[in-house]
Amino acid sequence: MSDDHADAARLAEEAGHLLLGLRARIGKEPAEGVRDAGDRLSNELLIGLLAAEHPSDAVLSEESTDDPARLTAPRVWVIDPLDGTREFGEPPRTDWAVHVALVSEHAPVAGAVALPARGLVLSTGAPPAVPPPTGRPRLVVSRTRPPESTALLAEALGAELVPMGSAGAKAMAIVLGEADVYAHSGGQHEWDSAAPVAVAAASGLHCSRLDGSPLRYNQPDPWLPDLLICRPELAERVIDALR
Repeated sequence: MSDDHADAARLAEEAGHLLLGLRARIGKEPAEGVRDAGDRLSNELLIGLLAAEHPSDAVLSEESTDDPARLTAPRVWVIDPLDGTREFGEPPRTDWAVHVALVSEHAPVAGAVALPARGLVLSTGAPPAVPPPTGRPRLVVSRTRPPESTALLAEALGAELVPMGSAGAKAMAIVLGEADVYAHSGGQHEWDSAAPVAVAAASGLHCSRLDGSPLRYNQPDPWLPDLLICRPELAERVIDALR
């Protein structure tokens, strides 16, 4: 497993370096084309590395056709080659990420989230210690599509709203102590949260569905209706508020 942790971090970092090189072309080339190239080339890099280094494992990727053989595979890499494509295409924004996770028995057992524009890779191999709380809870929300539960939860917690881009950036904001709660009710795919959940859980954060039930990965339909990542001392208040 130590190799899996290291591999997740290294692959996420390599994809991040590739994406930073591509991003430098924005301004010389249309942003839309660079965004498309980012999704495609990062996916090709990760798929190629996984095929070479873990040929017996299955892969579920946002940017590749789903192979139903993954459903019977004991090990499945769940990847999002570029989480936050919109933010990637808007320099100097830093709220975009690369996700690499290994799922076994429906749970992420190793993973890494790279935040390339910040020069950070957070992984299960060396999970960071979450800083102590700073006072008023901070609730990260989508800067473009905040879910319906946002206003309700902010009122219940007396929380400050922190708009942000990608799911990975939001989850890592909790890990880094820059926010306290990430509650998403609008639905996501497994690749949006597998790696962030792996890192957040390894750092001691609460990770579950909004009703407190477990998150399950490598399902026939890779769609998760909701997600909660938060400081453990806030979990009960959040779940009660949304119940």
